[in-house]
Amino acid sequence: MDDPLIVVTLLLVAACATAAVAVRDPERQALVLAVLGTTLAVLFTVLQAPDVALSQLAVGSALTPLLLLLSVRKVRRRGRKKDKAR
Repeated sequence: MDDPLIVVTLLLVAACATAAVAVRDPERQALVLAVLGTTLAVLFTVLQAPDVALSQLAVGSALTPLLLLLSVRKVRRRGRKKDKAR
């Protein structure tokens, strides 16, 4: 495989991982996590592991960020209801 392509993909993964750590808002973290999962799927495809790439695309790019996003919204909604009750 082309070494420059692997290096570029690894740099993209490192940049997305750094962004996921640097973002403070949980909703934005979930979205950056989805982008990180997509870049990891691209990396696995470049490294000729298509089965792992498909699993990463399904779980890491779609399912996990969606569950995190729904959880954060549910927690925030409950917090607002408690504040209104007081």
